[in-house]
Amino acid sequence: MKVVAAILIYNKKVLAFKRAVSKTNKHISLKYEFPGGKIKNNETEVTALKRELQEELDLNICNFKKYYSTSYDYIEYTVHISFYVAKLKDLNFKLKVHNNYKIVSIENLKNLDWLKADYSVLNHIQKHGLP
Repeated sequence: MKVVAAILIYNKKVLAFKRAVSKTNKHISLKYEFPGGKIKNNETEVTALKRELQEELDLNICNFKKYYSTSYDYIEYTVHISFYVAKLKDLNFKLKVHNNYKIVSIENLKNLDWLKADYSVLNHIQKHGLP
């Protein structure tokens, strides 16, 4: 499954979004993640990311920079994730699918309980920083 995610930066810190409870997928329930989702047929990565951010956060962003790609094997499926970075000037968004968010410094990112697929990019951020 091909997925895109946005690493949103505000005041040199990273926004982490907490998923709601999931009775069907316990491995994603209440985990932190970067917002985004599946790429639909005939969508580019950026088009999919813009759509997902609109659906999840009521957020319109146009300036993305591709940052990192990885794959992760869950038991049920494999995800191929492309991460993009965008800077926010304000926190003018609405939580539509997440139940909370935190603004976290790079050195404290791993203090949160993230989706397993996100740990590769977290390691990369801590080793190389963000643009």
